[in-house]
Amino acid sequence: MTGPTLQTARLTLRAPRLADFEHWAAFFASPRSTHERGPMDRAMGYRTWAADVALWSLRGYGPFGLDDRQTGAYLGEVGLYQPEGYPEPELGWFVIPAAEGKGFAAEAAGAVMAWARDSFGWDRLVNIIDPANTRSIALGLRLGGVIDPTLPGIDPGDVVIRHDLRGRA
Repeated sequence: MTGPTLQTARLTLRAPRLADFEHWAAFFASPRSTHERGPMDRAMGYRTWAADVALWSLRGYGPFGLDDRQTGAYLGEVGLYQPEGYPEPELGWFVIPAAEGKGFAAEAAGAVMAWARDSFGWDRLVNIIDPANTRSIALGLRLGGVIDPTLPGIDPGDVVIRHDLRGRA
């Protein structure tokens, strides 16, 4: 099973492709991934990426590849993640270095939140973020989320941001 295709003003959100892994592997091999499950070698990266992609078949949601609508260029990944051990579906993201700071993750995350509300009727999504990942925390808050210390994370000290989806359908 693959996910739907969503479009925003600047982006196409689509099912992951094998070619996406090259970008994913580069990101997760770099120090930039320190606060997002990395760094990891290529073999572990592939296993992790493949498990995330398999969420589409197993749970009916997962990561979307992000493409620039004008150029078709790959920009990153935004989606819903819930591997074993996650307390609930998490909204997560990453963009390639050339796409940073341009609002692509925020634009895609908004589309994914609306899709999750419409498709599953969920009232909320969370971000589970390493406290040192200040850029992701800022994005979660910019998307309208609030830090909720009563919600569980994965690791001790995780910042959990709660997003109310009720107005997103």
